[in-house]
Amino acid sequence: MIRYKSLEEIEIMRESAMLVSETLGMLAAEVKPGVSPLALDALAEQFIRDHNAVPGFLGLYDCPNTLLTSVNEQVVHGIPTDRPLEEGDIVSIDCGVFKNGFYGDQAFTFMVGKVSDEVFALLKTTYEALYLGLAELKVGNRIGDIGNAIETYATSKGYGVVKELVGHGLGQQLHEEPQVPNFGKRGKGKKIQEGLVVAIEPMINMGTHRVKQLKDGWTIVTHDGKPSAHYEHDVAVVNGLPEILSSFEPVFRVTGNPFGS
Repeated sequence: MIRYKSLEEIEIMRESAMLVSETLGMLAAEVKPGVSPLALDALAEQFIRDHNAVPGFLGLYDCPNTLLTSVNEQVVHGIPTDRPLEEGDIVSIDCGVFKNGFYGDQAFTFMVGKVSDEVFALLKTTYEALYLGLAELKVGNRIGDIGNAIETYATSKGYGVVKELVGHGLGQQLHEEPQVPNFGKRGKGKKIQEGLVVAIEPMINMGTHRVKQLKDGWTIVTHDGKPSAHYEHDVAVVNGLPEILSSFEPVFRVTGNPFGS
């Protein structure tokens, strides 16, 4: 069952979403060659607790960490390790917080130093696909319209769209109804209504759309070993239109916006 949110609840959720955004902004200054994902994880946990919230992932479904850090061919759900990041890597950092009874959930794929033109093009396409998808979150549309916009754009660039993992409703639970796939048909799926809050998160692969899970029970990797990108926003339907509750601006204050919009 979908639980629609009041304007008051959406404002509380904005606080949670923005704390995740500020956490990612803090981490943006730390993502560099030689730094380990585990070190980033420790910084994130302390930052969240210092802001009167608790890590949203830690302990949930037995998750062992505050962050999920997915490097290169890892798509999502990468468990932070002590292996240092290297020049040319990309790392998707997925973070959640729980504050005032509601979750925030956001992801950003960072470049570690300078990446290849081919990898940058993947990141840019995934970033742009996110905004094309969330623009469809408006009254009168259906959930399938979101996935169709993401899939159409990504596949037009020759990329694979992950189908086994999807976006989701968000609220007092991290994962609520409805599921929000990154593929679909226009006019299909549940009707979008006022007060819907979802996490939209395209996961786009440079090669095949196929993925597999590693033996750790968490990490999802591309089947062909090629890189994957992942961006995520929390978005609410307010006055019939999409309103983004999270923000990439805290990251871009540190890194600049490499995508130009």
